[in-house]
Amino acid sequence: MDIRHLTYFIEVAKYKSFTKASKSLHLSQSTLSKVVKSLEEELNVELIDRSAKKIELTEAGEIVLAEGETIMESLNDLSIHLYDLMNLKKGKIKIGIPPIIGFLFFPKIIKGFNNLYPDIKIKIFEDDSKKVKQEVKDGILDLGVVMLPVDEKEFDVVPLVCEELSLFVHHSHPLAHRKKVEIKELQNETFILFKQEFIHNLIVQECLKAGFRPKIAYEISEWGFISEMIGEDLGISICPKLMAKKVDQDLIKAIPIDNPSLPWDLGLISKKKKHISPAVREFIKYISAELPLYND
Repeated sequence: MDIRHLTYFIEVAKYKSFTKASKSLHLSQSTLSKVVKSLEEELNVELIDRSAKKIELTEAGEIVLAEGETIMESLNDLSIHLYDLMNLKKGKIKIGIPPIIGFLFFPKIIKGFNNLYPDIKIKIFEDDSKKVKQEVKDGILDLGVVMLPVDEKEFDVVPLVCEELSLFVHHSHPLAHRKKVEIKELQNETFILFKQEFIHNLIVQECLKAGFRPKIAYEISEWGFISEMIGEDLGISICPKLMAKKVDQDLIKAIPIDNPSLPWDLGLISKKKKHISPAVREFIKYISAELPLYND
């Protein structure tokens, strides 16, 4: 079957008119009619009911139209994939990142990748983990960095960070010199928590399990602000252990939490069965190799 003949038939079916289709294709109406007739003879079926005043497809025509559109879409995808393959140096990547992740290590990741591929444009969308997951699922984002676990029937997952949450206190706090603390010891403390739900809810749930509801004095959306509040001795906070590298360690102390420990595992997700462009694939490869170095 000639793909060109199939394209012409689809155009006739779309317009339900040889006249309009011929103008769209820049062909004479007689040439277009002969092409469609040739396709019918090749398939040994009538595709168009010519007895009606207006063009109507036969049942066979409807089938050929549906399957033909699928074939043309596949051919278009093939062209896109091959173009991407031949043009790795160009492309766009849309990534969703919760605020804490961008604050901790993503600037260095982006800079390193941009140095290697300056013509690949990276767009970052900052939002909470729940929304990032939904937008990756909906195909709005190519990639997302989220807390694990996620449903691996929906997402392909590349583990990135296996960390724990720690207690952060002012250096004068009674717990500042402890080697570890338990959640239940924080019952009478004033909490400064991150406003986004992906860590906030985890901390509240663990406090409730320990038998108390945390006294939350401040809910803040920026991690730098939280560290400044702790530095002024306005309360305690529970943050990823990696935050210890970002604060004044003479002023603020990070203490491991035990019984229970609070895991903070992150992964890079993409939608399962969605075409991954070479640019996105290269970014996944890069971040998988480089992130452990930034974490050390």
